[in-house]
Amino acid sequence: MVSVTERSPARTRLLDAAESMLFDRGIRATSVDELLRRAEVSAATLYAQFGSKDALIAEVLRLRLADWQAAWDQHIIAADDDTSRLLALFDALADYRDTRGAPGRWCAFLATATELPDATDDIRRILSADTELLTTRLLHFSRPLAGARAQDLADEVLMAYNGTLVAFLRGRPAAPIETGRRLAAAAVRTHSQG
Repeated sequence: MVSVTERSPARTRLLDAAESMLFDRGIRATSVDELLRRAEVSAATLYAQFGSKDALIAEVLRLRLADWQAAWDQHIIAADDDTSRLLALFDALADYRDTRGAPGRWCAFLATATELPDATDDIRRILSADTELLTTRLLHFSRPLAGARAQDLADEVLMAYNGTLVAFLRGRPAAPIETGRRLAAAAVRTHSQG
């Protein structure tokens, strides 16, 4: 048994519980009581730390976005050419799912957007920041490859990425990241200036 002095702080336990339950089981399907039991905290602690379940969700998403961006940054930096920089999105996704403890069924941001169409302003801002990160970077990395057709290439890579995430829900294809990467690489060949 872990002693009180060895336990993580209540805030960390709440964030860990939310991270492990909300995006796999479902935000609406996971009650506050279940989160409290998993985190071993009282309702008063949740409300003192975050103010609401929605604020807890927003903080988990904020932390996940920062972690995801850091993973993606590492793969962009490691890429040695324009195509590799654009396709680093798929390498980052594989790394993130395999090594960062975020396997989940699919994407926390898409799951939240699906389950909470009337989300709070704070949650909507984070979802928008995720979309902005994706669209801005993909367009930036598409420009040297596709020139005037960069937006078309960025859009096709984004569709391949979105399809990859949804494939985790369907369970098909068996290797969604590899399939998504192949589709994105085909789009690069189609729109390549060279």
